[in-house]
Amino acid sequence: MGRDKALLPWRGSTLLDLAVARLRECCRDVVILCGPEPRYAGRGVPVAVDVAAGKGPLGAVMTGLSHRGDATGLFLAVDLPHVPATLLAHLLALVPGHDLVVPVTARGAEPLCAVYTAACLDAIRERVSAGDLKMTSFWPAVRRREVGEGELAQFGDPAVLFLNVNTPADLPSR
Repeated sequence: MGRDKALLPWRGSTLLDLAVARLRECCRDVVILCGPEPRYAGRGVPVAVDVAAGKGPLGAVMTGLSHRGDATGLFLAVDLPHVPATLLAHLLALVPGHDLVVPVTARGAEPLCAVYTAACLDAIRERVSAGDLKMTSFWPAVRRREVGEGELAQFGDPAVLFLNVNTPADLPSR
């Protein structure tokens, strides 16, 4: 994109502000995972700097869970603007009995729109320490609930729900 995706305009707001608003609809505490440097202050929510720099998305989940302590964390990538708050709330409702609740579509798993419990943290730390940063690397060590396309369809077309904003063409016209 050539610039920070989080601050890109999206229907009268920014991708970051949209994600924060959707998370606020279903979570009491919202924290922005800001990467290796503090940024995005002034959004009305705390920011958390990476606990281990350069560890990618798995490191971000590790940061979020570390920040949450014993609490469950709902994670939503800023570049997924089509995921409705109702779907996020549904994922949270599925947590009892599971350590990870993750949507899975024909394109694969959506680990950046998922719920992770504190039970995932040690397994994630182990994989990060080993240099295995694949988002699914720790999955064999946790109780996982996959949410398939049939279940996701009640919230919209799964092919649209998880469309990433990756190019200027993906932004809505003004």
